[in-house]
Amino acid sequence: MPTASLPPFEAASRSGAEAAIRMVDPTISMLRVRTNELAAKHRLPIIHPFPEDADAGGLIAYGPSSVFQYRQAATLVYRILEGASASSLPVEQPTKFELSVNLKTAKTLGITVPQSILLRADRVIE
Repeated sequence: MPTASLPPFEAASRSGAEAAIRMVDPTISMLRVRTNELAAKHRLPIIHPFPEDADAGGLIAYGPSSVFQYRQAATLVYRILEGASASSLPVEQPTKFELSVNLKTAKTLGITVPQSILLRADRVIE
């Protein structure tokens, strides 16, 4: 990984940041594992926008299920292939959101996740 990716984490750490939020961005999604490695190195907990980010080592993720969104898209494609006009189909918003907590990452960062969060989580990665 180029060293150009390090300054933001170092700057956040030096400035006393206690946490961060990762915004939705396709480029950053491709770097989810590296982002989580750097976050752990700099002891910076990050909340992520997709459940898959917690699987890749993120501390907490809350957002729409990508798998469910792909299923929604496949349903629309099927309807078009069956003859429906694309312009007649409704614009669909995500309807299923997941809260995922990665306890392995919490332990690495020295964070205790409150029981109230764990009880609300759809998935807890141990």
